[in-house]
Amino acid sequence: MERKLTFFAIMLSPSCFRFAESVQWKHRKCQHRQGNTKEARLVHYSRYKRRRRAVFGGALLRWAAALLVLAATLGLMYASTLTPRVVEHVYRRPDLPEQLKNLRIVYLSDIHQGRRFSQQRMEALAEQVNQLSADVIILGGDYGDDPEGAVAFFETMPLLNARNGVFAVMGDTDRSDEPGSLDGLLLAMQHKNVTALVNQVATVKLGSTYLYIAGADDYRAGFPDVEKVASQLNADDFVIFAGHSPNLLPAMLDARDREGSAHWYDLALFGHTHGGQMNLFGYTPFRLLRTEMGSRYRSGWLEENRSAILISNGVGTEFVPLRLFAQPQIHLITLKKGS
Repeated sequence: MERKLTFFAIMLSPSCFRFAESVQWKHRKCQHRQGNTKEARLVHYSRYKRRRRAVFGGALLRWAAALLVLAATLGLMYASTLTPRVVEHVYRRPDLPEQLKNLRIVYLSDIHQGRRFSQQRMEALAEQVNQLSADVIILGGDYGDDPEGAVAFFETMPLLNARNGVFAVMGDTDRSDEPGSLDGLLLAMQHKNVTALVNQVATVKLGSTYLYIAGADDYRAGFPDVEKVASQLNADDFVIFAGHSPNLLPAMLDARDREGSAHWYDLALFGHTHGGQMNLFGYTPFRLLRTEMGSRYRSGWLEENRSAILISNGVGTEFVPLRLFAQPQIHLITLKKGS
């Protein structure tokens, strides 16, 4: 009985009431924390979903923007191949014969007619060239993508009009090293009144003077003989030399004319490089379009051995129908007397 009274006394004491209140407060606090944790998890998950949607949506937008920029860039690179720019040049020589003054020479190269250059574009190109009122037209090679394509090019090519003739050299895609590989091409050229220059010199009479147009076979696929070409000329002749690739230049510098002079040509015209076709910080990914002499011989005007050299960007494309910082070109060169 005494123990029971003691127990009830303790239970009714103020200390016991405070202890019970403390336990109840802690229990409520624990429940409150548990409730807040569930709510926090829901809030956290909701925020996570929003963040995930924002991140995914932002990444998607960035990818879409990148694809749009890429598509626009490729579109511009393709559009830049469609219409060649006519680049006009004045070539001056103090000793230019009077009859050669104001002579208009049109030069174009690397057309590559085929999958990347349609017959419709060829007809537009011929019309563009014929509007230039050329005295002489010189074609620099690579007319198709292979020897059969080169023959087809001349078979379907509209006539090119030049007062004193159309002349052509061979490119690396126009022929093979097999015997007779040029027979069909030479015949197709002849039918279109085009004079082929394969290690040969053509003579154009203008009044009482002559213009000499020399051409060598292709450097890579043919059998160039620059020494043979130079030996047909004299130092006083006004000579325009055409070759497909600038890689012919070392042989040209070593060649001598009939009189033993190294200064046997006045103006040299080349193609092949496409100006690099796709250039970025001076680099082109197309190894076959590079020259053995480096990027200096990729495009534009140079001077070697007191003679002028023009390297064209060409008209068509190779590998892909795209150009970057290498616009297609047709050259109109006017001869003038003076320095």
